[in-house]
Amino acid sequence: ILTGGFAPNAVGKMEADAPVMDVNTPLEHHRPITDAVHAAGSRIVMQLLHAGRYAKHDQCVAPSSIRAPINRHTPRAMTIADIQSTIEDFAASAKRAQEAGYDGVEIMGSEGYLLNEFTCRATNVREDAYGGSFDNRIRLPLEIVHAIRAATDPDFLIVFRISSIDLVEGGMTGEETADYAQALERAGVDILNT
Repeated sequence: ILTGGFAPNAVGKMEADAPVMDVNTPLEHHRPITDAVHAAGSRIVMQLLHAGRYAKHDQCVAPSSIRAPINRHTPRAMTIADIQSTIEDFAASAKRAQEAGYDGVEIMGSEGYLLNEFTCRATNVREDAYGGSFDNRIRLPLEIVHAIRAATDPDFLIVFRISSIDLVEGGMTGEETADYAQALERAGVDILNT
């Protein structure tokens, strides 16, 4: 069972009232759900979704300051410090999800949300270690996977939602997507979902 998206931090929320999994999230609200799923013999995974430039609030962030056609807000380009804290926030969210009884997390890396914005040339015009080359553009998702793997138990599932095709000019090629999927697997992803 896969939940809907929980943001790893406030700027990653889709909307002002969207759910967040952070240090302030009361875990006792999750336990009845995870316990019931386990009692019925199944597993449950929490989706972690950072909205990126799709966030419908004026604090939205993205790899580059390029407004999404479906959003009236122009995102602020993330600094290296923002990127590092986002990695930490994903790892902390996964650890909290594990403490709440979830069997794993799904990292939302597809469909134009933050991590997909980093991997796509059309939305990432950075000229630092997180932009430009293929290896640089996939760096953030891989670092998040490594951080989650380090913060959680070895049997905690990491599912990664990956787009099989970006459907935008400047999106990843089929060959890049295949290479990216293999890099995610090497980083510690258990299941790819597309």
